[in-house]
Amino acid sequence: MKIDMHCHTKEGSIDGKVPIEEYIRMLRNQGFGGMLVTDHDSYGGYRQWKRNIKGDKYQDFLVLKGIEYDTLDAGHMIVIMPENIKLRLLELRGMPLQMLIPIVHNYGGILGPAHPCGEKFMSFMNAKAYQRNPDIIREFDFMEVFNACEPQAVNDKALAIARKYDLPGTGGSDAHRADCIGMAYTEIPDDVTCESDLIMHIMKGTKLECGGSIYGGTAKDKIGKAKTVLSHSFWVYNKVGGWSKAIKRSNRMKKGYVERVDVEKVKEKNE
Repeated sequence: MKIDMHCHTKEGSIDGKVPIEEYIRMLRNQGFGGMLVTDHDSYGGYRQWKRNIKGDKYQDFLVLKGIEYDTLDAGHMIVIMPENIKLRLLELRGMPLQMLIPIVHNYGGILGPAHPCGEKFMSFMNAKAYQRNPDIIREFDFMEVFNACEPQAVNDKALAIARKYDLPGTGGSDAHRADCIGMAYTEIPDDVTCESDLIMHIMKGTKLECGGSIYGGTAKDKIGKAKTVLSHSFWVYNKVGGWSKAIKRSNRMKKGYVERVDVEKVKEKNE
């Protein structure tokens, strides 16, 4: 099954331009069997699917819940949690990577860097967390090795790193606009029907094929050298946003652990 593992929707990403239903239609028309919704620090697009579309339309198309989390010190991380875990903490950007990793793993999820060799402040290999502790890369579960919005040379670097550390590689369009949708893919086993299935395959090392075409219409392609200003603006945005949400994250962490206990109680009752 061919899916796009890096998708931004209008309902969930502030810079997303395509509603999730239109996104699904476009992918289906291009022969895709599913998508991983990875809105920026939000499950908004997935909620729109679950509340208003799921069960009524596109029952032959797999929609999986993911998120692209903006860390304080390591750029963007793609996080995939089991379908029965609702961790709203992930909708509050700004956690440092050393805090994010154990939280995700403790709840049975997986994570890996998006566009790891891309822009400064947004990408793991060019971020402080990697510079301070290069070995932290061994704690990832996968790595995005093909991103349609990055130059081929950048994707080649990511692929070389993933191979060096024996990390499964994924591919995604990173599409925010309609003309980029479907430009990258990951091939996954046909028996994947939910997030837990995908997590299981990645954890056991199932080989995932990925690839696609390079999109030339990104903001950084259009503004050229001025992209440095864009990168620094993101750094300020992320720092201020991370600090402003610190108290909310602390409160959500407490609530999050309660959610996990509730899930375990339900499992015990069903058993």
